[in-house]
Amino acid sequence: MRKFIVNVNGKQYEVEVEEILSESSTQAPVIQAQPKVEPAPQPKVETKQPVKEEPKKKEVKVSQAAEVVTAPMPGTILDIKVKEGETVKEGQILIILEAMKMENEILAPKDGKVATIAVNKGASVNTGDQLIVIE
Repeated sequence: MRKFIVNVNGKQYEVEVEEILSESSTQAPVIQAQPKVEPAPQPKVETKQPVKEEPKKKEVKVSQAAEVVTAPMPGTILDIKVKEGETVKEGQILIILEAMKMENEILAPKDGKVATIAVNKGASVNTGDQLIVIE
């Protein structure tokens, strides 16, 4: 009796193969497989960290004179450099957005006052998501 380990679709099986020799025959030995299916034990995965809730995005109301600053790419908000009500100049850094392990500065497109900040630090954003409204 010979034992083999066979992998099928990522699962391991132990197979015993018995060699049968025919005494009346001059042919080569015939091998018959009788599978003994014993799947390998699956490792248990334990998670001890609490599940993080995604920071909620604010509902943004935009007036006609206001300009909305949107996310240019998907990423995570690392830092918000301004506060609501603060006056900003064109080109001033508003938000630091991490995307593909790089920190990207989101700049003010015009002079104005920060009316609404639609995201929180640590939030994940997609391309086109509203970040800040400037009036």
